[in-house]
Amino acid sequence: MIKESELHPENANFRETVPAGEYFLKVVKAGETVRILDLEGNQAADTLFYNAHNPTERYSAVDTIREQGNVYLTAGSKLMSSENNVMLEITADTCGRHDTLGGACAAESNTTRYALEKKCMHACRDSWLVAVTEHEELGMTKRDITHNINFFMNVPVTADGGLTFADGISDAGKYVELRAEMDVLVMISNCPQLNNPCNAYNPTPIEVLVWS
Repeated sequence: MIKESELHPENANFRETVPAGEYFLKVVKAGETVRILDLEGNQAADTLFYNAHNPTERYSAVDTIREQGNVYLTAGSKLMSSENNVMLEITADTCGRHDTLGGACAAESNTTRYALEKKCMHACRDSWLVAVTEHEELGMTKRDITHNINFFMNVPVTADGGLTFADGISDAGKYVELRAEMDVLVMISNCPQLNNPCNAYNPTPIEVLVWS
């Protein structure tokens, strides 16, 4: 569902550009709104959410899909935690659909899906591993990297129940906004994938904005 935001970028109290292949890490307080902006179009933003005070509680794809009865996310979707609490609600969306099934690229999946020589290519899981390694104060390890949301990514479900990676449906300037219902740690990998069309084979920057 397409729903425009009433928030204005010039009033945001935080904004940061995240290059392709880099990570973003920030606590968004309850009541604050975070916008993920696809600057150049057809980019995928692989995103994890955690309870900022207890990272063992994190976004749950299973609970989110069950509660809303839909495998795709858009305006009005409530993101549920592993403790069945509402973490965030999508309050605005100009893309219209976001994937919560396809998972994140990794050295292992690059090797399995594409070729052995793709193993050393940078992947989203690598970005998250760098994030938790560089922020030891979080007390997180690779075991805390679980199922994610792929904002802007197009992963159609086939007639026989499989998944395909298709050309993105986003465009330059499209965005998704989420209002935090608890203090959440937001961890994004701006996807560096070059082997499938999720980034139009040309990864580009995103921008993250936060309003209090």
